[in-house]
Amino acid sequence: MLIKASELILNPDGSVYHLNLKTEHVATTIILVGDQDRVQKVSKHFDSIEFETQKREFKTHTGTYKGKRLTVISTGIGPDNIDIVLNELDALFNIDLETRQPKSNLTSLEIIRVGTSGSLQAEIPVDSFVLSTYGLDLNGMLHSYQIDSICNPNIENAFINHTNWYSKKSQPIVIKNSHSLEKKLESASTFKGLTATAGGFYGPQGRVLRLAIQDEALNHKMDTFNFNGLKITNLEMETSAIYGLSKLLGHHAVSLNAIIANRANGTFSKNPSQVVENLITYTLNKIIE
Repeated sequence: MLIKASELILNPDGSVYHLNLKTEHVATTIILVGDQDRVQKVSKHFDSIEFETQKREFKTHTGTYKGKRLTVISTGIGPDNIDIVLNELDALFNIDLETRQPKSNLTSLEIIRVGTSGSLQAEIPVDSFVLSTYGLDLNGMLHSYQIDSICNPNIENAFINHTNWYSKKSQPIVIKNSHSLEKKLESASTFKGLTATAGGFYGPQGRVLRLAIQDEALNHKMDTFNFNGLKITNLEMETSAIYGLSKLLGHHAVSLNAIIANRANGTFSKNPSQVVENLITYTLNKIIE
């Protein structure tokens, strides 16, 4: 199958369009952060940095940490940006960019999100870590793809019924993480549960400034959702998109979240930058174990 130039856009130097990367620039273990300024907060721990680039909000550093080659990339905010990042990363490894043909031997990447989030459960305090066992997609981006093979309809239907989900919104999708990466990154320091991924920061996450929202009770409904002990732990804007595209493309993904706010009790971390730093060092050291 020949992939047309309009479908996979390359820069004049042969790099993928948005990320400005070539295959040799990227390790097969990739840390994703939202904020471009957080890239340096990760790479400052590297033994050495071999490559750096930035285009728009997509900043990349590749180097080694205690002998392991790693790449850290900023995605910006939201599932639409994740769609760009995941597809272009996969293209670098699994499409021959010269012939524009998918490769017969595919490479499976390890993708680890290190992000910030707000907890929806009172028992998950600020300054803690959440490892997302599932992503709950509330934004609809994944419906652009053929997703039947990665859905979990029992959890999805239970959530729809529990929240009396508004039928004009995109149907929620639940996607499991990578079991192998979960086992590698988990510890007694991590809470676990279902991470909800919204398509925006204000109304889609139940925040009210000057605009009324469609369902003022939705956050409370999410707080109280329980499927055989599985609760919605936190709410953010990237995890389900990472999980869904990774599953479809054959990659391993896990999302780690530094909890800087607790929506249930209205608290916010007194030192959010330190919480993020703690999660970065935790993640790096778990990767190399």
